[in-house]
Amino acid sequence: MAAGNVNPFNVSDSEEEAEQRQDGADTERSPSDEAQGHSLGPFSPPAYSDPAALLSSNRTSPSVDGIPASAAAVSGIGAETRVSLDAIAAQLLRDQYILTALELHTELLEAGRELPRLRDYFSNPGNFERQSGTPPACKEQGVGPGGPLNRAGSISTLDSLDFARYSDDGNRESDERVAECEIASQERKNYKSSPETQEPIRPLEKRALNFLVNEYLLKNEYKLTSITFSDENDDQDFELWDDVGLNIPKPPDLLQLYRNCGNSQPLHRDNVDVAVSVDPSDLPGDYFTQEPVQQTDVIQQQQQQEVVQELEYQISLLNSEKQSLAEQIKKLQSDIQALQRNVSSEPTAGVKSTPSKENPKCDKPPLDNGQYLDIRGVTETDSSSDTTKTSTSTTIATDCTENSTTATQPHSKLKANGQQSKSSVQFDQPNRKLSPAFHQALLSFCRMSADSRLGSEVSRIADSEQSVMLMLGRCLPHIVPNVLLAKREELIPLILCTACLHPEPKERDQLLHILFNLIKRPDDEQRQMILTGCVAFAQHVGPTRVEAELLPQCWEQINHKYPERRLLVAEACGALAPYLPKEIRSSLVLSMLQQMLADDKADMVREAVVKSLGVIMGYIDDPDKYSQGFELMLLSLGDPSERVVSATHQVFIPAFAAWCTELGNLQSQLIPSLLTRIEKLLKQGEYGLDEHKLHMYLSALQSLIPSLFAVLLQNAPFTSRVKLQGDVPPIEVTRFPRPASPLQDVATIVGSREQLAVLLHLYDHQLQHEGTTGWDSLLWVVNQFLPQIIDIVGRINVTSSTCVHEFSRFFWRLCRTFGKIFTNTKVKPQFQEILRLSEENVDATAGNGILTKATVPIYATGVLTCYNQEEDRKLLVGFLEDVMTTLSLSHAPLDSLKASFVELGANPAYHELLLTVLWYGVVHTSALVRCTAARMFERVLRGMSEALIDKRVAPALITLCSGPEFSVRISTIPAFGTIMETVTQKELLERVKMQLASFLEDPQYQDQHSLHMEIIKTFGRVGPNAEPRFRDEFVLPHLHKLALCNNQQTVESKRIDIATQLFEAYSALSCCFISEELMVNHFLPGLRCLRTDMEQLSPEHEVILSSMIKECEIKVENKAIGEAQGSISIAASLVGEDAKTKFLSKMGQLTTSGAMLANVFQRKK
Repeated sequence: MAAGNVNPFNVSDSEEEAEQRQDGADTERSPSDEAQGHSLGPFSPPAYSDPAALLSSNRTSPSVDGIPASAAAVSGIGAETRVSLDAIAAQLLRDQYILTALELHTELLEAGRELPRLRDYFSNPGNFERQSGTPPACKEQGVGPGGPLNRAGSISTLDSLDFARYSDDGNRESDERVAECEIASQERKNYKSSPETQEPIRPLEKRALNFLVNEYLLKNEYKLTSITFSDENDDQDFELWDDVGLNIPKPPDLLQLYRNCGNSQPLHRDNVDVAVSVDPSDLPGDYFTQEPVQQTDVIQQQQQQEVVQELEYQISLLNSEKQSLAEQIKKLQSDIQALQRNVSSEPTAGVKSTPSKENPKCDKPPLDNGQYLDIRGVTETDSSSDTTKTSTSTTIATDCTENSTTATQPHSKLKANGQQSKSSVQFDQPNRKLSPAFHQALLSFCRMSADSRLGSEVSRIADSEQSVMLMLGRCLPHIVPNVLLAKREELIPLILCTACLHPEPKERDQLLHILFNLIKRPDDEQRQMILTGCVAFAQHVGPTRVEAELLPQCWEQINHKYPERRLLVAEACGALAPYLPKEIRSSLVLSMLQQMLADDKADMVREAVVKSLGVIMGYIDDPDKYSQGFELMLLSLGDPSERVVSATHQVFIPAFAAWCTELGNLQSQLIPSLLTRIEKLLKQGEYGLDEHKLHMYLSALQSLIPSLFAVLLQNAPFTSRVKLQGDVPPIEVTRFPRPASPLQDVATIVGSREQLAVLLHLYDHQLQHEGTTGWDSLLWVVNQFLPQIIDIVGRINVTSSTCVHEFSRFFWRLCRTFGKIFTNTKVKPQFQEILRLSEENVDATAGNGILTKATVPIYATGVLTCYNQEEDRKLLVGFLEDVMTTLSLSHAPLDSLKASFVELGANPAYHELLLTVLWYGVVHTSALVRCTAARMFERVLRGMSEALIDKRVAPALITLCSGPEFSVRISTIPAFGTIMETVTQKELLERVKMQLASFLEDPQYQDQHSLHMEIIKTFGRVGPNAEPRFRDEFVLPHLHKLALCNNQQTVESKRIDIATQLFEAYSALSCCFISEELMVNHFLPGLRCLRTDMEQLSPEHEVILSSMIKECEIKVENKAIGEAQGSISIAASLVGEDAKTKFLSKMGQLTTSGAMLANVFQRKK
């Protein structure tokens, strides 16, 4: 019925009232009387103006269901005095007693007996908008003769609220108009929660309200207030709702609770009209007398006293009735027990055969009905018969369950056995004649309590598996909060078993919620236990329940504030992947992990996400998800955390490559996509290459090499001839490079190490004897992949040591994985064809362009170093000698050769080999080759042992210095400087020092401008790191001499060159410690000479030199002042030590707090 169409004043809507009219009661009224608001029947306000009288008339009918009690049934009151609640409501609304009607409506609503008339009236705002003020009836309303009665406030605590009705996703629109009924409702709530009637706040309520208040303060930027509030409640963790201790989900915030406090929709319940009968003799004598509307205070007080006396009298009557009924119950119990004792002596066959004779109808019983052995109230005298009854009823319930339920069939035998054992239990009966009342009173001293929740659980014992699950579902939420955090993982088996077998979905959801929130910040071992339990749960219940019950728990904690909880979610997604429906794997779970990978800030969470994504890639079978997987791979590789990138190479890329292999697009899409991105990166990086992205793409290619080789083996022509029987040579330990993870092991990819051994044997035989005809996967590698990657190598910057190293590692791993035969027959020929190292192709004038590219160092360090046998080392030595000779004779840049020496020199195993190549250059007939060899010594000295430098390098350099060409001698100076910088052996240092001194002091070198330039450059490079004695006694004095000589240089170009190099050298040496003597004698004079040159040649350098000179002069002056004050400081230090001793002794006497410490520094008064 719509609210707008309801006429609340139409009394005829009540069927009971219509019946009363038909009975001839005095319910008819004239229209004039109705208009005046007076009633001539039972609805007359004078007749029922005293609410206390109505209350007293209902004293014997307290039944909630509206059925009058026996005392009321025999009251003898006629039907003409029965008044329905609907009629009372209509009368209140007709006379405009709105607040009273609202009070009645609320009381009925709380009791579950809502009246449609009141509900429709108060839900229609139009009933209140048309009223401009207080209704006249309300203004004229007075206090009845009975006076007001204060009723007990309705206690609604936080733990009894139904927070499920406060939905965060519901309609949040609020009507700004406040109806008068809402105001009245608020007044009623204020009345109910007044200090006189409100009970003290409970601890759990206080903790819950504290949590909500702190949350409100934080959300509204009251941070300082929140901090103070948290300090005042330091026993509570405001970051975790579970710390409150309530077994309910977290409620909405305070604002949402405030907005919804008056808008909650009542639950729909069945409405029952209740009628009460009134005995006129029970009413006060002056009840029917017409009292004036206005009463004095004295009359009101008298009426209230009368009501109190009447109520006390009714209470005494009820107590006496209660006592008499209790005596009757005891008498009946004694009679029952006497009959049971007579029956117990007879055989119990009749009891056992009862179910077969009667065969009761097997309706579906409640889950908690008849499946517990209730030990409450069981005495020694009747325990045997009670047990028999319980067993019989339980057997009947079990038979019904077996016939009608399929979920518990596997456990039916266990139930039957348990019930048979229960029915056979009997106790010895004492041969006594004590009364049952005496027995009961005697047992009452045993102090058994079954009134509390725990007592109720303890007093009944489950006699079936299902009832055990129900009991655990009720008890576990109370057990978990009281277990130590460090030991809560011991509850995991119990929680999981209950969650698996519990019949109620809501209880299972609560138990799984407890599982995921069991530990506040679970460590690795605890997370492993929880994940193990989740997998066991998934294996037991199947994919449907995993999707419906476990996944929502993961989704709830995807944004948890603790990283350990988010880590648990990430790991659970991977662990549960095999047990989920395939549609969920490739949609919901993949999206969850993708979101966490992009948004989560914790490295360990993203690492777990990447590993779980790898597991998902191992189970996904939707080809449309390939592009999403490729983007996830790039996103993981670009992660700033090294541990995330490592997990990508170890787990995700091998799993993704295996899926691509099944799809057949490893060679057609995945690898070509990475090569295309590398080429695009090189085109964009003409003015600056993004080396990080290059490393990202190239490392992904490197991780794909094992999968690519496995594809070659599995698609080879000899695959059909694979047999595991027979003698197959085992795989060499060093055959493959060490894999980053088991997923990158070729044996794991193809199936087993034995199968891989057979495949490798056939693979080598195929390459060596039968060729590659029809081997499409291998031909793709040889004809498309290798040429494209070699072309990319030729376009990278040879001076970038990072790029050279990355591509070198890639080719080294590629050649080691594909084998020596493949490297010698397929890889090396392609490089040799490009490099063209034959002598007839060397043009001494134009040079060989390809030899200056990065192809040279990558071929030398990535391909020729794969295998370390004698012929391989000879090939590497010959290649380096040819490159050095070719580049020297063609006057080409030496960057490619330098990169080769630097990359090989980083490994001490190649030092001897490099010295062999350099010795070839030292004894070469061409001075150009000897110059190149001299400059290469500088590249290999770092990291080389001093013994090798003393025996091999120093003699070679001295040999080069003894040659006739000045250019060769000058080329050795950087190598000599590097020796001075890295070696500590005194004899070797003296030899190098003598050689450098000959360059500076021999007259034949006085006019060698290039020699002076090289020496000054070397001094500036090695001076700060060289031995201090060498710097003080050799470098600084010779720099002073060179600066002084440069003042006399007449050639301006040479003068500016030397001055520029001197400026760089002095700038580097100014950071070193220089003694005062050297500062005054050599450093400052050298700077002044250099300033003289710069004043004429480079004024901008002159300003910097002037500031350097001024700074050095200040240092010298400060040292002189410090020495003059030396004697004074010695005496002061003695006095200071004495004062320090006294101060510390005074401090040692302080043993209390910082307040006493302040007294030490107060001046004495």
